Amino acid sequence: MKPAAKIGYKIGLGIALLAVVFFFLPGLERLHSLGPANTGHETLACQECHLPTSGTTRQQVQANLNYAIGMRATPVDFQHQPVTNATCAACHDRPNDNHPAHRFNEPRFAEAREQIQPQRCVSCHQEHNGVRMTQNLTFCQNCHQDLKLKNDPLDVSHQALIQDDNWPSCLTCHDFHGNHVMDVATKVNNGLSLEEVAAYFQGAASPYSDQKRYHAKETRHD
Repeated sequence: MKPAAKIGYKIGLGIALLAVVFFFLPGLERLHSLGPANTGHETLACQECHLPTSGTTRQQVQANLNYAIGMRATPVDFQHQPVTNATCAACHDRPNDNHPAHRFNEPRFAEAREQIQPQRCVSCHQEHNGVRMTQNLTFCQNCHQDLKLKNDPLDVSHQALIQDDNWPSCLTCHDFHGNHVMDVATKVNNGLSLEEVAAYFQGAASPYSDQKRYHAKETRHD
């Protein structure tokens, strides 16, 4: 092998080794993540959500190559399993959730599924954005446009707020999952400010209540 070829070979080998270290050495996962962890997930190890796929890397590559050339009916996950609702529920199990994700699979929520996919936890809590919530303040309109209450407890009726397209006001009185121990305001002016709710979405402390009915597990391996 010529000297120049040897040098090129060593450089290529060195780059390959660095790539292996960068992508696979434990403790360096954060360096090549898609973005900062969301609120409350900052101390979690990547593998808490990104569970390993069965089989070796060689087997996974071989299976997907066979799928690409038509020799296999389905592909396989590579390196990690996809993050699903079950992944989230392993830490965020809330039996009395006001809006459990699975509820939105009902036929009556077909239009909402087309708009914001509320049947998936990550449609509202898309990870690696460094925030708590990635939906906007008006998402309630996708399900509650026809809301009518027989005995409306609010001083300004819900129907009036809907007619005014005042959808952000929903979250100034209600927390979506109902996990905070709190008294729901009966007067619009006694609700939270939109600034407080927006800051909460971005990761600030809860303006609803310090008390929670259920706390997230710190790790799925508890």
